[in-house]
Amino acid sequence: MKKVICTFFIILFLPYNVLAYSNSIIPGGDSIGININSDGLIVVGFYKVGKENINKNIKIGDRIIKVNNEYVSSVNDLTKKINDEIVNNEVNVSIVRKNKIIETKLYLKEENNILKTGLYVKDNINGLGTLTYIDPETKIYGSLGHEIKLNEANERVEVKDGSIFESKITSISKSRNGRVGSKNASIIYSKKLGNIINNITTGIYGIYTKELPSRKTLEIASFDEIKIGEAYILTVTSDNKINKYKIKILDKYNNKKDTDKAFSFEVIDKELLNQSGGIVQGMSGSPIIQNNKIIGAVTNVVIDNVTFGYGISIITMLKEGDKIGN
Repeated sequence: MKKVICTFFIILFLPYNVLAYSNSIIPGGDSIGININSDGLIVVGFYKVGKENINKNIKIGDRIIKVNNEYVSSVNDLTKKINDEIVNNEVNVSIVRKNKIIETKLYLKEENNILKTGLYVKDNINGLGTLTYIDPETKIYGSLGHEIKLNEANERVEVKDGSIFESKITSISKSRNGRVGSKNASIIYSKKLGNIINNITTGIYGIYTKELPSRKTLEIASFDEIKIGEAYILTVTSDNKINKYKIKILDKYNNKKDTDKAFSFEVIDKELLNQSGGIVQGMSGSPIIQNNKIIGAVTNVVIDNVTFGYGISIITMLKEGDKIGN
């Protein structure tokens, strides 16, 4: 079985006119910076205090949401609550683990006159991806085509709130078989493009709050319209210029049409192969166009053949995006 990795960091059959999304949408291809504020503090690692792990009851991926029954939402907030509430070098905490709330203790130990928890925690996640589409009527956008997971725990990041921003590609670390490369970029935090409402299996979704790009809309293609043969992706490989790159649709999978591996493709564009070696992290969400219609987006790359990837159907993304408008 081929090993697959996401490239970053899903029904009732209904006629189109029953759904809120438009039949024609604005194609993306833009490189975007992503910032998600987590619902609680995510435990991402441990360090030893006095040569021991003092909080063996807590696991990587746990989210600390309360200290002594009071909500915490940032690292500074957690520190203040601990300092205010600590008794006998411990505090009561509420954590979320696999969608279940667990009540436990957070233990602290003094080292070099400093009380330490032995935990590394994050209150936000930053990353890079590619915008897939904007609905010109609702201003709902979709991106990535897959969920954002915490690398340390391989679990989906729960969104309290978040934003997408303009970004500029500064260089590309090329992919090679056995190692997936990446786009390298500077995120322009002063240029917010929209908010993030959902981070789910099929991507991130929200409302595009900036003025809509002045580019031609394209019709959406149903899964049945996807054909084996040539297509192209829209993505940025330098600065913020969106380019077209040729790919070939190799196969489509009816039993997976509502997942992020609805069809497979191969990069055949010589320019893109020279620049990136194939698919790289940061291409997730790059829209795929065939016969002048948007058919889906880039989602995954195969590690042992980095010119080979998978795509999600645009219909699947639109259905999920449509839910935030209802």
